[in-house]
Amino acid sequence: MGLFEWFKGNRIPQIEVFVRHCNYSSASAHKERFSFFSRKGCFQNLIDTADLPSVNVTFFLDTFHPTSEEHFIAQQTHFPVIEIKAGKEGESFLQMIHHVAAQKFSPETIIYFLEDDYIHKKGWVDVLREAFTLPNIDYVTLYDHKDKYFLPSYETLESRIFHTGSCHWRTTPSTTNTYAMKFKTLLRDFDVHREFSLGKKITEDHAKFCRLREKGAVLISSIPGWATHAEPKYASPCTDWEKVLLGAQELGLK
Repeated sequence: MGLFEWFKGNRIPQIEVFVRHCNYSSASAHKERFSFFSRKGCFQNLIDTADLPSVNVTFFLDTFHPTSEEHFIAQQTHFPVIEIKAGKEGESFLQMIHHVAAQKFSPETIIYFLEDDYIHKKGWVDVLREAFTLPNIDYVTLYDHKDKYFLPSYETLESRIFHTGSCHWRTTPSTTNTYAMKFKTLLRDFDVHREFSLGKKITEDHAKFCRLREKGAVLISSIPGWATHAEPKYASPCTDWEKVLLGAQELGLK
């Protein structure tokens, strides 16, 4: 059954994307990157693949660390930008979730929290909506964590496997601070999301999802990934992400 057949007679859920940028991040400054990596390239890739205007995108810009040049997110005028002063990843996440939780979204609205160093393949919007047609799913990531395939700690990992019209899905114990859920799920689990960022330099995302799993929440990831964190060693398998990112940069030059 196709996505629009499944939603026939029902309203297709709105997707609200919230992306965090900053002038400087000590949490990611040391990380290995693809040769064509830039956060502006990730931005261009998101805009190119987000199926606008059917998806709303809001940016949070942490200006705690001053710079001599204005951030490119602040220079664009197509999307709303909310400036914050956090200085730490944990605090910026807290400010974002407090803002989102105060909105008047429909309970079925899909909320997608996104960090500024992710790359997406075209088609991810429909794939994300497909994930929420599966029963009893609480959280979704489009990032197929490569570490789940080679780290010794995951040698005995067992997953349930599902499929939708476009891909397979697996249950997974945790993900990064880039993930999606329905608005009603965010409100239900708000205290957990807050707990693992409060007073933290960096959100304890693995511990957060372990706690959510203990409470009965189910997190799934697409296989193969329709998005990836821009770290080559841990990138979602089966996709040439440098080619995807290079294509976004070429579009940005036009």
